[in-house]
Amino acid sequence: MNVLIIGGTGTISTYVVNKCLEERMAVTVMNRGTHNDQLPKGVKTIICDINNEPEALSLLKDKHFDSVIEFVAFTKEQVERDVRLFKGKTNQYIFISTASAYQKPVEDYPITENTPLINPYWDYSQRKIECEAYLSKVKDMNITVVRPSHTYDNKMIMAVMIRWGNAYAHIKRLKEHKPIIIPGDGTSVWTITHASDFANSFVYLIGNAKTYGEAYHITGNRLYTWEQLSNILAKELHVTPHYVHIPTDIIVKHMPEMKGPLMGDKAWSAIFDNTKIKKISKSYTSIVGYEDVAVDVIKYFETHQEAQNIDDEYEKQYDGLINDYLIKHPEEK
Repeated sequence: MNVLIIGGTGTISTYVVNKCLEERMAVTVMNRGTHNDQLPKGVKTIICDINNEPEALSLLKDKHFDSVIEFVAFTKEQVERDVRLFKGKTNQYIFISTASAYQKPVEDYPITENTPLINPYWDYSQRKIECEAYLSKVKDMNITVVRPSHTYDNKMIMAVMIRWGNAYAHIKRLKEHKPIIIPGDGTSVWTITHASDFANSFVYLIGNAKTYGEAYHITGNRLYTWEQLSNILAKELHVTPHYVHIPTDIIVKHMPEMKGPLMGDKAWSAIFDNTKIKKISKSYTSIVGYEDVAVDVIKYFETHQEAQNIDDEYEKQYDGLINDYLIKHPEEK
C-alpha cells in the first residue's frame, strides 16, 4: 500500500504514520518540513506548502498513491485544490473532518454517522461541513470522510476553558490554586480518544473499497466530565482544584471567543456509537485513558519552556469573569 499523508507530524497524524509503517505500508509525507526530524525512519518526504498549488503540482508529477490522507485542509477552497491535485493520482482520498460538525445542540444520543451536520455556533465546524458537502458531490474520485472527536496524545492538556496555544495556563492555575471555570453544572460527559487508539482503527479505512463514499467517526469509549479530567491533572500535581461553575451563556457573554469551542462543541455531552467503524476495523481499541498519560503531559510542559505560553489578556478576562460571577453568586465561593 502506497500512502501519501498531508501533514504527518500532528497529534493524530504522527500516530497514523507509525501505524501505517507497522502495517508495512509505504508512507510519504507532504508538509513544509518544519518538524520532519520527528518522523520515523523509512518515511519519504515531499517538502512543500500544499497551499502553493503550482509547486505541489510540479512535485506530484508522475506520482500515484493508493490513498491520500488529508489532515490539514480546513476550508472548501483547500479541498477543491486537493481534488484538482489528486484526481487521477490516487485510488482514495481520505478527508479528516471533525465530530464537532454534528448537530448542536445534540438532540439524540448516542451520536451516529447519520446525526445531521449542523453547527450554527462555530465557524471551524461550519467550514468542515462545507468541505464535506463539496466532497459529497465530487465525481470520479473515491472519497472517505473521518470525523475525530477530541483526540489527544501524551502532550495535550485536557481542559474545557483554554485559548489555543496557551494550554499551559491550566496547569499553572492548578499549581497556583487559582479557580478553574467549569461551564454549566459540571455533569456533562465528554468522549476523548488517545491517538494510538484512533490509529488502530483508522488504518483499516486505507485502501478499503468498502469505505468509499462513506463517513466514519473514530472515538474511544471512555467518558469523563471536565472536572474529572482536571482532577486527574490535579492529582499528579498534588493539589486540590477549586472549581467555579458558570452557565455557558454567561461565559460566552463575557468571553465571546468561547462561543465556538463551548456552544459549538464542549458544552454538550459527547457520546458516540462506534458500531460503524467496528465493522471495518479488525483492531478497534479504547485502551488508553487520560489517567494513563497525565504524568507524561505534565512532564512535557514542565520540561519544555517553549510550551509554557501564557496569554495575559486571556487570563485577565478569565479572572474578571470569575470575579464578576462570584460577586453576583457568592454561594459559589
